[in-house]
Formats: sequence, C-alpha cells, structure tokens
Amino acid sequence: MQVRTRHTPSAGVARLVLAPGEPVLVERSSVLATSYGTAVDVRAKAPGVSAALCTAGAEGGWVDVVPPLPGDLHVLELDGKAGWCVSRTAWLAAAATARLDPAAPPVRALHGGDSGAFTYAYGTGPVVLSCYGTLDVVTLEAGELVTVDSGHVVAFADTLQCRLRAVSPDAPQSLRNGEGLVLDFAGPGLVLTRTHSPRSLATWLRDNGFSTRA
Repeated sequence: MQVRTRHTPSAGVARLVLAPGEPVLVERSSVLATSYGTAVDVRAKAPGVSAALCTAGAEGGWVDVVPPLPGDLHVLELDGKAGWCVSRTAWLAAAATARLDPAAPPVRALHGGDSGAFTYAYGTGPVVLSCYGTLDVVTLEAGELVTVDSGHVVAFADTLQCRLRAVSPDAPQSLRNGEGLVLDFAGPGLVLTRTHSPRSLATWLRDNGFSTRA
C-alpha cells in the first residue's frame, strides 16, 4: 500500500493506493470514495476500533479516507521492530501487514485491565493517523521529560517510558476517553501531538448548549 495525502495541513485526505487484490483496514465512517470495483466490507473486525475492510479489484485500486474533524494527517511507517501507542480517535487506516492490539503490554501499563483511549500498532507497513488541528512532533532525548494532556496526544513510540495520571484527584476522570488525565513521558523517543483536542470540542459544544449526539 502507498499513501498519498492532499489538502494538508488544514483538511487532509489520504489516498490509499492498493495493488491487485490488496486489502486495507480503514476507520468505518472515513471512506470518501473508492476506485470502481473496490469492495468495502463494513462487517470487518479490528480490536479497539470501528473498522471496514476495503479490497482492491483485480487491476488494483484506491481508497480515499478523511477524518471526521479538519486537520493534518501523519503516516507512520512501521518497520516490524518498534511499535506505537495510538489514540483510538486518531487512527484512520492501516496496511494489512500492520496489527492493532488494545491489550498489548505498553497499553496495559497505562490502562491496567480496562479498555482505554489508546491502542497499540505494530507489524510492518503504513498506518495513517488523523490530527484535529496541526501536528506537532516532540522529540525527547534520553532522560528528557514532558507532560502532555491526554486529549492532545496522537501517538507515541514504545521506546518512551510513560505514566498516565490525574490532573487533579478531585476532577472527573475517564480511562475510556482520557478526560482529566495527562501523560508523563521520559525519553528517548517521539510524541506526536495535535493542537486541538476532540474531547475539548465536545466539552465546548455541551457547555454552550449544542448537543454532541447525532
């Protein structure tokens, strides 16, 4: 699979170019268009995310995917060695050679036994991530520390040491969506962040009298 992006960083669209018969896993509601003859199976199963399986026809094809909120896109190129913890709200698509595991050790270390805001991506090939707003890359050297609000984290490398904690013991907290929680990171490794938080948008809409339900 090859990934070609356009309209970034303000309103990114990713075109997933597929070889004949090649499948790709995409976020179920993200499909904008496909080449004629590309099959879309919305019954696909993927742990921790809502997914559809798109499969190119005998002559190959493509799938255009878009995130629900405007912003940038980022493509992780998995090499089979290192993995990434990825926000479930940021995952957009993955090659068939990549895997997702919300119960992998790096994620269990954050959430314990509960289902949380992150899943783990590993294997090989591209994984496409969406970013509400603009993407920032934080590079941490060995022993360097940073704290990031959980709603602004897109993904982070499994080379980092990471701790999830409450902003305040008295504030509402949710492992499911990260409300009231921050992440402490220690290098070496990369943290991908977004300038806007989907959770903050939902809070603003609710506090200003707009329903967040369809």
